[in-house]
Amino acid sequence: MKKQDELFRFLEYSPENAERIGYSDYSYWKSVWQNFLKRKSAVFMAIVFIALVIFSYVALAIAKYDYANLRIDASLSFISPNSEYWFGTDNLGQDYWCQVWYAAQISIKLALIVVLGECAIGIIIGCVWGYVRQLDRFFTELYNIINNIPTLIYMTIISMLIGQSFATMAISMISIGWLRMARNVRNLVMVYRDREYNLASRCLGTPIWRILTKNILPYLVSVIILRLATSIPQTIGLESTLSYLGLGLGVDTPSLGILLRNSRATFMQYPYLLVFPAAIVSTITVTFYLVGNAFSDAADPRNHV
Repeated sequence: MKKQDELFRFLEYSPENAERIGYSDYSYWKSVWQNFLKRKSAVFMAIVFIALVIFSYVALAIAKYDYANLRIDASLSFISPNSEYWFGTDNLGQDYWCQVWYAAQISIKLALIVVLGECAIGIIIGCVWGYVRQLDRFFTELYNIINNIPTLIYMTIISMLIGQSFATMAISMISIGWLRMARNVRNLVMVYRDREYNLASRCLGTPIWRILTKNILPYLVSVIILRLATSIPQTIGLESTLSYLGLGLGVDTPSLGILLRNSRATFMQYPYLLVFPAAIVSTITVTFYLVGNAFSDAADPRNHV
């Protein structure tokens, strides 16, 4: 029978081995992408959205006609889609393929600019609103005043006083769109600002901006991504609605909403004038919404197991 000292032996402490055992290769963004890629339907929708954006530029390059040089010819009006005019022609006899894809570029650009502007302003104001108690009353009243004004009235006043243009539309959408992002961020900041580690950071003299960016903002990533995912479809939908009512972009700046507005009088006789822009609007809104929801779930640290 073996002696006790032969069965067991003491190991010497090795810092290298201890560090190797305790090391974790966890990466937040790596885990986010791994979780997102597990959702095959969301990945497929992301590919569809990216392909649509890329094709909006390719379509104009392979078109038989140049959008900038489209001529008005009444004799070619309302030609159904064929090998010459792939999407047919409109009431002015202009190639509808060029108009639809150029309008898709404008709508996508507008949505991205508005969403990025809303995100930047909303996050900054939301963090300050939720963290600095003295400013809570001011921002709450400002939110209530702006939020209680109907969007259609607001946009009507802007279009009548300033005019209709791409820049005006983008700025006016951003000026009211930051509210939802700021409100969501504010509510979450108020939840996290009094956690023990944030109280300890304040006691140690950590600057407010560092507490917000290092201690609080990482917990808001999933909510911000979800807000972005819903903002792009909402922006395109709002632009389409406003353009349909004549309150959107100017007549010299085509968009999907303007094409939908122009087709309302003739879509019963010529349905292709409505089908093509409506299909693109629907594809953009549905795909980005589903992709954003899936990415928001993947960004939630609670799902990183």
